[in-house]
Amino acid sequence: MSILSVNAGSSSLKFALYCLDEHGNMAAMLTGSFQGLEPGASPQLQYTLEGTLRQCLFPIEKGDGFVVALKQLQSLITSLPKLPAIRAVSHRIVHGGAKYRDSVMARPDILKDLAQLNSLAPLHQPHNLKGVEVFGQAFPQIPQVLCFDTAYHRTLPPMESAMALPPSITDQGVRRYGFHGLSYQFIMDSLAASTQRAHQRVLMAHLGNGASLCAAQNGVSLATTMGFSTLDGLMMGTRVGALDPGVILYLLEKGYTHDQLVHLLYSQSGLLGVSGQSADMRSLRLSGSVMAQNAISLFIHRVVRESGAMVACLKGLDVLAFSGGIGEHDPLLRQAVCQELSWLGIELDGSNNELACGERIRKISTDASPIEVWVIPTDEGRVCAQLAHQVLMKSTDPPSPSFKGKGAT
Repeated sequence: MSILSVNAGSSSLKFALYCLDEHGNMAAMLTGSFQGLEPGASPQLQYTLEGTLRQCLFPIEKGDGFVVALKQLQSLITSLPKLPAIRAVSHRIVHGGAKYRDSVMARPDILKDLAQLNSLAPLHQPHNLKGVEVFGQAFPQIPQVLCFDTAYHRTLPPMESAMALPPSITDQGVRRYGFHGLSYQFIMDSLAASTQRAHQRVLMAHLGNGASLCAAQNGVSLATTMGFSTLDGLMMGTRVGALDPGVILYLLEKGYTHDQLVHLLYSQSGLLGVSGQSADMRSLRLSGSVMAQNAISLFIHRVVRESGAMVACLKGLDVLAFSGGIGEHDPLLRQAVCQELSWLGIELDGSNNELACGERIRKISTDASPIEVWVIPTDEGRVCAQLAHQVLMKSTDPPSPSFKGKGAT
């Protein structure tokens, strides 16, 4: 069989097609993304098919950009030779709330429940759910499987998930959930295949436009920097991260509306807000401005500061793993973070750190370092496909008709 894994964003659609053999081994046959799906943009498709990278612009059509992209994706899949039948479409869903702690097949009532969480992840949740709707219409006979970023953190201890609020509020589900769980699951699986220390005290740093840290032991989450919403914790590309709630009260007194606050905290803060230039770390590195350097320095400081809290929760550290767009591709940031954490005993291998660029898993600490440091290119789509396969295997429903490409087997 094959499983199509998708991640729908506000102006993008990432996808990957994974084929499973009779032994359950999974390989990516097709990976890619559509960018520029917002109104007025120029949509672009970039994909890798069997190791070959291809790019193309496609004609702008009237109507929903995601619907247009989906037509292109269907056409691309149909053209593939000898494609095993697609048995499921797996979707990354950022917030599962208190009710959904494991992957499930999509149903109208579940989607209605999840829509109630839109305000807790406005940059992701509405678009994730829209992706489910659009793909459900395109592949009406194929199960749509929902895979939650919050699910990996269901092991958080009560004191880590609790908030210092009255029961009348916390009983409504107001607690710390944690996010980036699909990425953290992939990192843990990769460490398990790479080092004997994977079951020990691990600090994972998913650093990108969205950023968080996770402390894990025996492969399970014990603490994380994100909380009730995707705003908490580290400074991010455009998100503020942890913020004194008194700032919100102050801005309300100054006349800020709810919508203005949402826009400020989710879209105008972080690297973009501090630098006044860009949310892209690469652009900031190339800039010579003092504000750009201040943004980079603050980002690093917040990672180091919150790392201390995670290490305290673990009562020590054995492994540090970098992932995400920044974590995988910015050796200067990794060097700075490890230098600030050198009091733990971390010794970085400068040559390996420079060579690590997100193409493959690489250990970047010296052999003498008491703490191993790794760079692990994350693959949330693969985890979603694996989870969808597990859901299919547990299902008691008869197999659904499947979408077949050219020469499907």
